[in-house]
Amino acid sequence: MKLSVCTISFRHHLHSISQLAEWAQVKDFQGIELWGVHAKNLKKDPSYNKHWLSSYSLNTSMISDYLPLHLPNCDLMRATRDLSELGNIWGTNKLRTFAGQQSSLTTSDQDRKSIVLNLKKICKELEKEDQYLLLETHPNTLTDTVPSTLQLLNEVDHPSLRVNFDVLHIWESGVDPVDALIKLKPFVMHYHFKNISSRDKLDVFSPDNVYAAAGSRDGMVPLFEGVLNYHDFITSALSMTDVEASLEWFGGNVKEVLEKDAEQIRKLAKKRSRLNVS
Repeated sequence: MKLSVCTISFRHHLHSISQLAEWAQVKDFQGIELWGVHAKNLKKDPSYNKHWLSSYSLNTSMISDYLPLHLPNCDLMRATRDLSELGNIWGTNKLRTFAGQQSSLTTSDQDRKSIVLNLKKICKELEKEDQYLLLETHPNTLTDTVPSTLQLLNEVDHPSLRVNFDVLHIWESGVDPVDALIKLKPFVMHYHFKNISSRDKLDVFSPDNVYAAAGSRDGMVPLFEGVLNYHDFITSALSMTDVEASLEWFGGNVKEVLEKDAEQIRKLAKKRSRLNVS
């Protein structure tokens, strides 16, 4: 089990990347997931890179960005190469994006074909650098359901296309995350962990709200205090595959919540490991 802290969790906090790295090291995280805008801004100072981060015994687990699949080819390829360069600077081969901006049900056949074509182009570009494009399972995208996600993976049909498995959003789609993982497991390279107090609070994670400094945080709860059973999911996931996950927390008391969640996950992983040995 490898755990990362997301820099997006500190988007409204006055912390430097050095302060976050020091804290992550002390709290026994293995990596940092860099928000795309943070990676782009840090590029202005070449002293920050994979070598700098490794001095804290950390790596960059993933860069989470938003490639403009709707823009003309020249702009899309420029954004892809820029993101690929950031991946090389920070030493990660995992680059995350979303599969469009509409749900699978409302996306027209023509728009879906366009997204598939653009994803193929991106994957061919990233393949040159031995990098992977991870599509996040997320509402209002073409990966909002397991069937649509599997269809998209089949349509693009490229080994550089993988999945960032957001457990809560998979559950939000109405399926058991463990059942979904069984189907998507060959493509999953990373996980996002977060939880909610009840299904009727899920709108708190809508982009317009969650990125806003004054947005509501009602319903956001620590990982093991929500309606989604992470004890069962993590136990099942660890029995199937290696797990590299980021704790994606958008609420208050960031450090306290992340530290507590990480401690509980490690205890769960150790307990499972002891049971396997015995």
